[in-house]
Amino acid sequence: MARYLLSVTDYPHVPYALERYGHDELISRARAFYTLLDGRRSVRFFSTDPVPREAIELAVATASTAPSGANKQPWTFVAVDDPELKRRIREAAEEEEQRFYAERATPEWLEDLAPIGTDWRKPFIEDAPYVIVCFLQAYALNDDGSRAKHYYTAESVGIAVGMLIAALHNMGLATLTHTPSPMGFLARLLERPANERPYVLLPVGYVAENATVPDIARKPLDEVLVWNRGE
Repeated sequence: MARYLLSVTDYPHVPYALERYGHDELISRARAFYTLLDGRRSVRFFSTDPVPREAIELAVATASTAPSGANKQPWTFVAVDDPELKRRIREAAEEEEQRFYAERATPEWLEDLAPIGTDWRKPFIEDAPYVIVCFLQAYALNDDGSRAKHYYTAESVGIAVGMLIAALHNMGLATLTHTPSPMGFLARLLERPANERPYVLLPVGYVAENATVPDIARKPLDEVLVWNRGE
């Protein structure tokens, strides 16, 4: 059977323009944004001070502007602020983490984690005013219950989570990307449908007074950027 490729003219498009800056302002904006994000750190000590709910809504709205395969937007963000539910999430996460540190983690893995100073205890899940759990939609559900395909789901959700973290940091809110293994308990506790899989758990809030972070460094630019220069 012949396959036909549709032209973009078969579907409506709308005009789009992006402001174009001069080179000096372009570099200035790039440097300011880099400086802002270079100050981001994963935090394990959160203040219990409240954070406006609108801030979380705006951060998730920002994350949802991320590109995705075929524009399927295969993500669901569940924001939790109920203390009892956060307690249950912490207990389930710590149960899995105890098994991880005692049974699942290889000696090499534990050695790599040592400078960060992590262990199975996860008090930040209860301390932070919010926990945002991102779920990956493995497929969509049509109205008749049938499945609709999603594309590049892990890549799409990863980009959205990155944008969420950047948006929260821009507000002065701290985050931690926590991925207890396995994470199936999150789908159960948060009553998510079968097509959604837990992707990452993010405690969100202000940094606690006297908080500390590991004394580690990022790779220099020449280790992460390779120029393939033309003549």
